[in-house]
Parts: sequence; structure tokens; C-alpha cells
Amino acid sequence: MSPRIALVTAREALALDPDMPPLVAAFEAAGCAVGTPCWDDPAVDWACFDAALLRSTWDYVPRATEFRAFVERVSGKTRLHNPPALVAWSLDKHYLGDLARAGVPTVPTRFVEPGQLAAEALSALLERGPARPTPMATIGAAAEYVVKPAIGAGSKDAARYRADSTDDRARALDHLGRLLAAGRSVMLQPYLASVDADGETAMVYLDGRLSHAIRKGPLLAPGAGFVEGLFAAEDIRPREPGKDEGRVAKAAFNAIPGPPPLYARVDLIRDGDGAPVVLELELVEPSLFLDHGPGAAERLVEGLLARIDAES
Repeated sequence: MSPRIALVTAREALALDPDMPPLVAAFEAAGCAVGTPCWDDPAVDWACFDAALLRSTWDYVPRATEFRAFVERVSGKTRLHNPPALVAWSLDKHYLGDLARAGVPTVPTRFVEPGQLAAEALSALLERGPARPTPMATIGAAAEYVVKPAIGAGSKDAARYRADSTDDRARALDHLGRLLAAGRSVMLQPYLASVDADGETAMVYLDGRLSHAIRKGPLLAPGAGFVEGLFAAEDIRPREPGKDEGRVAKAAFNAIPGPPPLYARVDLIRDGDGAPVVLELELVEPSLFLDHGPGAAERLVEGLLARIDAES
């Protein structure tokens, strides 16, 4: 019997996901039956699938609790990739602290929790720099900083502010206060200006091995409004990563808890000294830019089918 595979999406996202057509084609070429169910559709019989891959579930952020419950429920009915424990760990960017404690270079970050005073937290960032557990660096070395939620996707609810601007400080304080009032943990980070010229490097791992890398252009324009829709538009191009980027990405991948995931993306940026640091890990529903990696869709399919065979 042909394996039945669910490529899990969201209503608004399905037509916007460039990975979906090559992935569907690769699964069908491998003899699989493929569905593209929405994660919040109550009519879906998840038990009829041999495996489910979280792909473009990009509307989950406002319903993170509901999404976590979905992940737990579906993992009891079929093989879910990535698995629920890893999804729970990587949904919240507090994992940056885990990476830092494991010795992985990360963007300096100060987390602000609901119940903390927004003004006090922002003053601490601007005057003393980011706090542990991430590596130390003072905001004074950066002309700008970023405010964004710890649970977020597609650059939504993220913004960039000038450190020497009174007006920006007022706007950042309002931004921070609104996120905290909504019960959301917030990240404060120096804006690493190298991204304006160099962009980010996204390293894509499939079935435990580096598959390909791409360059992502800068997303947060100074003074820009908040992202509308599911995600910010991105300038994506192929990239040959540097050896130093490869070392940092591998260290981050090795620090992921549990067995190697079926898919992962490590997003890197260069700091003020030109050294690569981890901006974030994407382990839940990342764009994998399959069209930029020859054979990438087929490698993902082979990896999943091998795992199904090993677990049967």
C-alpha cells in the first residue's frame, strides 16, 4: 500500500508556500499519496496518514496554545515531524539561552517577561546591554535595536529602533508594553548592521545533513510599520556559506535536543566583528527553499520514507 503523507498547512498559507509544489511532486514520484490538510480543520482524520509533516502552518502564532494541543493530539494518531517535544522547545525563542549555554554563538538577547516593567527593561537594554544567558554585548556598540516577541514567525510584531532617538524610544516602549500586556514574552536585541549589506545566511538540514544554503535579504527597514499578512516578503538567493558559518551552523544543529530532526534551518547573521552568530533555529514550519537546493525535495522524501520503514 502506498504511504499516505500529510503536508500540514493553513488556509491562507497553502497558495503562498513555494516549497509545496516540489514537495508534492517528489512524494508522488516516490509512489506516495499526498494530502495538504489544514492543521485546524476538525474534519481531518489524521490517523489515515502514515506521517504528517508540519509545513506552512504559518497562522499559529496568535493561537500558540491551540497549536501545541494540536501537535500533541496529532502525534498520538500518526508520525509527526518534527516531533512534539522538539516543536514545543523550538516554538519559543528562549531556546537561544540553551544554545548559548551549550557554547553556540548567538545574537545577544534580553528576554522581558509579562509582569515586568517595560520602561525598566528597555532602560536596562540601552544602558547595560543584553543580559545572560546569552553572550554579553552592550547596546552602545549598536546604533539600533530590535523588539520582537519570543513566539513569532514571519517577522510579524517585530520592529527596529534607533538607540539615540527619543521618538524611537517612545515607540519602542509602546511596542514592548503592548506585547507584554498581551501576555507575550519579548526579546530585545542589538540590531546587527551587517545584515543590511550581507543579509542572513539560512543553512538547511535535511535528514541530519546539510542540504543547501540561501541568502535572505534584510527584513526590518528603519521606521517601517509592522508586517501585514502572514509574513514579510523576502529577497531569497542561493548562497555558498563560509566555512565559519558552516562551523557555527553545525554546532547549533548538534545542540538541538533529541535525535537529529528530519528538517531544520539555522539562520545566521554576522556580528560587529564579522563573526557568524545564530539568529534563530527554524524547526517547526520553516520555509526550506527547496527550489534553491537541487534534489532537496527528493532528499526530504527519502529521509521521511526511511524513517517510516525503520519505525514499521
